[in-house]
Amino acid sequence: MSDLSLPKLPSMRLDGRNALVTGAGRGIGLAMAAGLAEMGAKVTLVARSQLEINTVAAAIIAAGGQAEAVVLDVSDLQQVNNFFSEHDAFNILINNAGTNRPKAMMDVSEEDYDAVLDLNVKSAFFVAQACVKKMVASQIKGSLIHIGSQMGHVGGVNRSLYCASKWALEGMNKSMALDLASYGIRSNTIAPTFIETPLTKPFFADPAFLQSVLNKIKLGRLGQVQDLMGAAVYLASDASSLVTGTSLVVDGGWTAE
Repeated sequence: MSDLSLPKLPSMRLDGRNALVTGAGRGIGLAMAAGLAEMGAKVTLVARSQLEINTVAAAIIAAGGQAEAVVLDVSDLQQVNNFFSEHDAFNILINNAGTNRPKAMMDVSEEDYDAVLDLNVKSAFFVAQACVKKMVASQIKGSLIHIGSQMGHVGGVNRSLYCASKWALEGMNKSMALDLASYGIRSNTIAPTFIETPLTKPFFADPAFLQSVLNKIKLGRLGQVQDLMGAAVYLASDASSLVTGTSLVVDGGWTAE
């Protein structure tokens, strides 16, 4: 009989933890909220569309999870501050709300620039800041997860604005990790490749565009929202307790070349 004591795998369960997911009404945000709830977290879903987040929250509850839906425009910083002042501190933030305006750089307008950078960077920064202030005041350790992109690691045709925002997010994430380490708050990004969602599906109707994408995803298929659920659960859980200031790239090999 062996007297070797085997190390125990840290739990990925999230029971007793409060999670906030922005842009939670559809696509990636919806999937991540469902994944966190499946692992026991109480999930607060926020977005601008009441109907969408109510539908997601109801589905999570019907599946045995805990969820609430709150209408919030994360680009309105007064709304953001009011939201956090009215809610208990969160252990987990999925900073997911974002947008894209694919255009050649010579065609980008100032309005395009403001729309993409304000939501993808400014809103993400101040949502994280407000969340962290409440965590620190409540002496809660936790995990910030910012949804970046493979385009925060490489360039892309007609993606100058999007790349600018996602590269900025990566730098923001690293500095936040350094600022927050002493509080036991971790900060990381998830950087997906092209994920098939209701928003992106119309682009893949163009056979030439679809083939150009598949040529760069070395595993030979588009990403699905399920491909990101495990990454979110891992970064939210104790299994990643030594992981901060980095990017979990879920890109099928796109950036390996």
